[in-house]
Amino acid sequence: MGAGHDHGHTHGGPPPTGTAAAAYRGRLRIALSITLGVMVIEIIGGVLSGSLALIADAAHMATDAVGLGMALLAIHFANRPAVLNRTFGLARAEILAALANCLLLLGVGGYLVFEAVERFITPTETRGGLTIVFAVIGLVANMVSLSLLMRGQKESLNVRGAYLEVLADALGSVTVLVSAGIILATGWQYADPIASLVIGLMIVPRTVRLLRETLDVLLEAAPKGVDMGEVRAHILALPGVEDVHDLHAWTITSGMPVLSAHVVVAQDVLDAVGYEKLLHELQGCIGDHFDVEHCTFQLEPVGHAAHEAKLCH
Repeated sequence: MGAGHDHGHTHGGPPPTGTAAAAYRGRLRIALSITLGVMVIEIIGGVLSGSLALIADAAHMATDAVGLGMALLAIHFANRPAVLNRTFGLARAEILAALANCLLLLGVGGYLVFEAVERFITPTETRGGLTIVFAVIGLVANMVSLSLLMRGQKESLNVRGAYLEVLADALGSVTVLVSAGIILATGWQYADPIASLVIGLMIVPRTVRLLRETLDVLLEAAPKGVDMGEVRAHILALPGVEDVHDLHAWTITSGMPVLSAHVVVAQDVLDAVGYEKLLHELQGCIGDHFDVEHCTFQLEPVGHAAHEAKLCH
């Protein structure tokens, strides 16, 4: 910003040193270890039993392992310190990992649907009893991983991507159990490809929701739950505030929403005491009513906006 501008910068705390997902790094590692172990077990079980549904679940486990690995790698990079040419560090790495997870999930869903259709055309015998044993092992392991990631998925899109991977696996294990039970009870072999089809279709809706939230962050939409109309109204309601313009709010990564605004104030507010008082009120206004702690305000007198360079807004 150019010389002669009055600036006010307030922060609800020190600059962020860690992302929301960082606290769940250890749990993600445990979930990754469980996933890799179960993947190997289900591949063996699928080959021995001839179950496409079990092989499908193992394939999904493989993508889970990739997704969990990406999530961990993204946390590592996202929590590296900021540098001069990357003032927020690599915090967006977690959002990119969430996006990659979405693409993986959509790819797996499409593959499972394709394989299920193939199995309808060319039926293959499935041994239901053996399938049940391996599906139960997979389900128990998935439930452990879900319990580890339950809390973190509410705080981080990156962790939520990993959580949805594991959740889809758990649903897949349940579906495999049901299909294997039907095969044991009735001998109806089409239950197995139907189960694969259901697993594929269950993956898509949750993935689309995560993809929408991820794209909102990448496109710098307002943070979830922050109504910009209400933010503007709260700022304008403060004594001494005449107008507000260039009001922007966006999310760097999960748990790191930021806001900036040019606040037009009455001339009598721009003395030292009024200046500091208004900054504190602006900080309190945003901090108390909205989930945004990292804020930057520029205080300026009435008419100042007309003299600002257009490219410096």
